[in-house]
Amino acid sequence: MRLILAILILFSLNLVTFTQNVKQTSDLTSLADRVIRAHGGEKFRKMQSLIIRGTAEVSGSPTATFPATFQMIFSGDKYLLEVNNPFQPFKQVYDGRQTYSSIGNFTLPPINRLGFPLLQRVGENGFVLSELPEKEKKKVGFRITSPEGYHTDFFIDEKTGRVKSYKATYLVGNRTVTTAVEIDKFREIEGVVLPERYFQRFDLGSFTIYSDFRAKEILVNSNIDDKIFSMAP
Repeated sequence: MRLILAILILFSLNLVTFTQNVKQTSDLTSLADRVIRAHGGEKFRKMQSLIIRGTAEVSGSPTATFPATFQMIFSGDKYLLEVNNPFQPFKQVYDGRQTYSSIGNFTLPPINRLGFPLLQRVGENGFVLSELPEKEKKKVGFRITSPEGYHTDFFIDEKTGRVKSYKATYLVGNRTVTTAVEIDKFREIEGVVLPERYFQRFDLGSFTIYSDFRAKEILVNSNIDDKIFSMAP
């Protein structure tokens, strides 16, 4: 009798845990679906290419600010990131096979595996949706992890269902970088709602960089020549 009772108790506990996990997964999926709808639904999911060009003000301290321009181009898994400034222009390209960086052996993690681009991949094989880490549990949001292990924590505006901020941590060389983004303004392009102005913080441990990004041009589903993603310097 005791053995039967123990088995029943164990089964009940497992059932409770299973039910809780199913509910958590269902809640996360529902929240992610709501966020995707708020950013354009199927038009957002099926976006094939994206071009963003604009300006940025970058600072390492309140008294040292310099201007920059930037462009980000995505086409499938290919991407181009280019930042021009008076001190250290930077370009990184992924052509679908290899990554090229204009600064020797220095490369950033793939920009299509961090931040806002990850949101488009929810539901795809290998892209894992999970709860926020324990220290962020009081906030509304979720974590998305790419097949390569890169993750971003998304924080949601409960009123609009849109992403209001996100945060990611990754390694550059042997240095841990934490970056956090606060979105100030969105723009709707062909039914897709994308960040137009956002503030980004890069915490490099020994110092912190702040950037104020303003998109001047946003193009959705434009034809993009693959030569843009050439590995040539």
